[in-house]
Amino acid sequence: MSEVYSKAETLALRRKHIGPSCKVFFAKDPLKIVRAQGQYMFDENGEKYLDCINNVAHVGHSHPDVIKAAVKQMELLNTNSRFLHDNLVQYAKRLTDTMPEKLSVCYFVNSGSEANDLALRLARHFSGHQDVITLDNAYHGHVTSLIDISPYKFNQLGKESKKEFVHVAPSPDTYRGKYREDHLDPAGAYAGEVKKIIEETQKNGRKIAAFIAESMQSCGGQVIPPAGYFQQVAEYVHEAGGVFIADEVQVGFGRVGKHFWAFQLQGEDFVPDIVTMGKPIGNGHPMSCVVTTREIAEAFGASGLEYFNTFGGNPVSCAIGLAVLDVIEKEDLQGNATQVGNYLIELLNEQKRKHHLVGDIRGVGLFVGVDLVKDEQKRTPATAEALHLVYKLKERHILLSADGPHRNILKFKPPMSFTREDAKFAVDQIDALLTEMEEATGNKISTNVQCKRKTNEGNLQSDCLGESINHINGNACRQENGFYADNHVVPCKRIRT
Repeated sequence: MSEVYSKAETLALRRKHIGPSCKVFFAKDPLKIVRAQGQYMFDENGEKYLDCINNVAHVGHSHPDVIKAAVKQMELLNTNSRFLHDNLVQYAKRLTDTMPEKLSVCYFVNSGSEANDLALRLARHFSGHQDVITLDNAYHGHVTSLIDISPYKFNQLGKESKKEFVHVAPSPDTYRGKYREDHLDPAGAYAGEVKKIIEETQKNGRKIAAFIAESMQSCGGQVIPPAGYFQQVAEYVHEAGGVFIADEVQVGFGRVGKHFWAFQLQGEDFVPDIVTMGKPIGNGHPMSCVVTTREIAEAFGASGLEYFNTFGGNPVSCAIGLAVLDVIEKEDLQGNATQVGNYLIELLNEQKRKHHLVGDIRGVGLFVGVDLVKDEQKRTPATAEALHLVYKLKERHILLSADGPHRNILKFKPPMSFTREDAKFAVDQIDALLTEMEEATGNKISTNVQCKRKTNEGNLQSDCLGESINHINGNACRQENGFYADNHVVPCKRIRT
C-alpha cells in the first residue's frame, strides 16, 4: 500500500501538529497501521498483528457488510434528524427490541462521552438533584462533566480535584476490593457502601441525581460486579430520588455472549433507568446512543428546551448501526463470544495453575482480564511485569494492553470475530513469555529480583523492563515493583483502550 509519508515523517508531523496529550501506543517505537481486516491489523511493511484489544471494530475491522451499507446510504442522502427518514426509526426499533420493555426511547449522539454527558442531563432534570455517585477507578468519558465523575482520570490531578457533588463508592471488585470472594454476601456489602454514601450525603443537605456504573468496569481492571449488586444499589438510589445509569460503552452489543447487554448478567429483575452505548455500535463509525424510559424522556421534553444533535441519528449512521446488528445476528457473534471466550478463559486458567505471576482470571464472553501479581497471597500488583509482557507481545505481533488502577491487568476485548486459533496463539505466547520471565528470576517471584536478559555476548543485563516500559509510554511516576530497583521510574500515565 502506498504511503503519503514515511513512518518517521508521519511521527514528526504528528509531534508538530497533534496535541502532546494525545498519546500513541509504544511511544518510542509506535506502530503505523495502514489497514485492517477482521481481527488483524497491518503495518506499513505488511506485517500482521493480532488485535486483542479493539472493541470498537466490534464485528471485525473493515467488515464488507458495514462498508456496503455506509456507501449505499452515502450515495443517496445524509442529513439531520429533523427530516423524517426510515433509517432512524427502524434502527431505534431494532435497538430497543434488544432491551427490556420499559427502555424504549432513544437519543442518538456521536460518541460514548456525548452519550454519558446527555445521560447526566436527563438524570439531573428528571430528579431535580445534582449529586452523582460513581465507582472508584471508573471512566465515563473525556468531556468536563465526565472527567468530574471519573476517578480513573481526576485522581491523577490530586486530592483536591474531586468535586463536592461527586461521591465515590468502592469498586465491587471481589479479588482486590474491600469485600472479596470469601465474603458471604459481597453484593450486599458493596451495595451497603452506596447506601452509606446516600445517607451521609442527605445528612449534609445534598441529594442524589444518579448512580452511574459501567456494567463491567474496563479501565478499572475488568471488574465484574457480583450478581445482585445492581438491584440493591438501584433500590437505594430510587429511594433517594435518583436514577440508575448503566454505561455499556465498552461492553455492550453481545460481547458477554450469553446476553446482548452486560447489565443483563445481573438478572432479569434488574432494569436500569438509562443505558448509554458507544464504541462498538458503529464498528468504528462515530455514533452512540442513550436509551431511557418514556417517563424520563417526557420529563426532559417538558422542559421546553429542544434537544438537537447535528449528526446524531443521521441516515448514514443509522444504516451502519443496522448493518452491525445484522452481522451480529447473521454470524452468531454472541455465540462466538461465548464459545471462544470460554475457551480463552480455560486456556488462561491453565496459565494460572502453571505460573505464579497469574493471580486471577476473570471475564465473561470476549471481555477477559488477567491479573498479574508478584505475591499470590498478598496479591501485590505486578505492574512492571504486565507492561513488559505487553511490549514483548507486540514484538511477537500480538496487541494487548495493561490497565487497572495498578496497570497490572492484561485486557482481552478483541473484535468479536476472534477465533479459538487466535486465543490459542495469544495464550501460547503469553505462556512462553511468562516462562522466560520466571526462568530469568530463578523461577521465583520476589520483590528484590531484577529482570535480566542475555546480551549477544551471553552476559545478563537488568535493563530489559525499563526499555520495554519506556517504549509503551514516555511519561512516568515512581512505583516499587519486582523488576526494578526502588529508584527506577515506572510509567503511570494511562492510555485508555
